[in-house]
Amino acid sequence: QVQLVESGGGLVQPGGSLRLSCAASGSILSIGAMGWHRQAPGKQRELVAAITSGGSTNYADSVKGRFTISRDNAKNTVSLQMNSLKPEDTAGYYCHAQVVRYGRSGYTNYWGQGTQVTVSS
Repeated sequence: QVQLVESGGGLVQPGGSLRLSCAASGSILSIGAMGWHRQAPGKQRELVAAITSGGSTNYADSVKGRFTISRDNAKNTVSLQMNSLKPEDTAGYYCHAQVVRYGRSGYTNYWGQGTQVTVSS
């Protein structure tokens, strides 16, 4: 099986910064795209940022210029540096990875357990 373990969430004041990290482990042959999604109460889950295995990135318009996604292919980790945080960024943040498992063909989507980010004064 494959597991994604997240860390770094918490409470921060507006204008502050947080760094989220996610590590993938298990029966992994390779990992394609990785990313972060978020979901606030009463709202649908939205893509925050994604990064391909080759390093190409994509960001939601609401976080461009403030958030930076990165990955370490050797460690099977993905991180999200969040700067200039706003109250609107408050949400549960979920790590995602496309994974090819040993003995299987094609990608399977895996999700982390979610970590809470609260931006409030």
